[in-house]
Amino acid sequence: MGTYVEIHPRDPQSRIITQVVSSLRDGALIAYPTDSCYALGCTLGNSHAAKQIRRLRGAERYHNFTLICRDLSEIATYARVSNWAYRLVRSLTPGPYTFVLPATREVPRKMLNPKRKNIGIRVPDHPVPAAILCSLGEPIMSSTLQLPGDEHPLNDGFEIFERIGGQIEIVLDAGPCGLEPSTVLDLTGDAPEVIRHGKGKVDFLAGS
Repeated sequence: MGTYVEIHPRDPQSRIITQVVSSLRDGALIAYPTDSCYALGCTLGNSHAAKQIRRLRGAERYHNFTLICRDLSEIATYARVSNWAYRLVRSLTPGPYTFVLPATREVPRKMLNPKRKNIGIRVPDHPVPAAILCSLGEPIMSSTLQLPGDEHPLNDGFEIFERIGGQIEIVLDAGPCGLEPSTVLDLTGDAPEVIRHGKGKVDFLAGS
């Protein structure tokens, strides 16, 4: 059975962050809050946890993971960003947006769809993942916590623990954070394309 932990949503306790980061480095899979909804996360390249995420999500082999990064400088390590795309990403981060960008060689191949070689990148505006990322020093490989058959992502920490607490290591409960996943913008072409309408507004884009 995993561990259920209540954490302050605005001022996360340092001892809990230290515990979570240590567990992540040991291979843990966690459920954690973001500025859109709860998500599943593990360290980059943790193939065992990635398989578990796919299983929990009922996803196909080439499920599109997202890299949760702490800032723009970290994004540049894992994705190739054109000048216009960088300006857009900078204007929308941190926030409830996921940006699909061409991946660099720093991204493990198992995370990528072999036909596209792209990666989703996100910088959430929430103190809990921000504290985890700052202490961990690398991105979290992540996926929205929406289980097969559910209409919306899970939004209650204790319900998450009741439903999947036996299949992951830690559930971080920071209270409800929303039911909408992030808005996904494809930035691999010459102009942004909305792949998924979520919490982040897109009315600033022509034709959206």
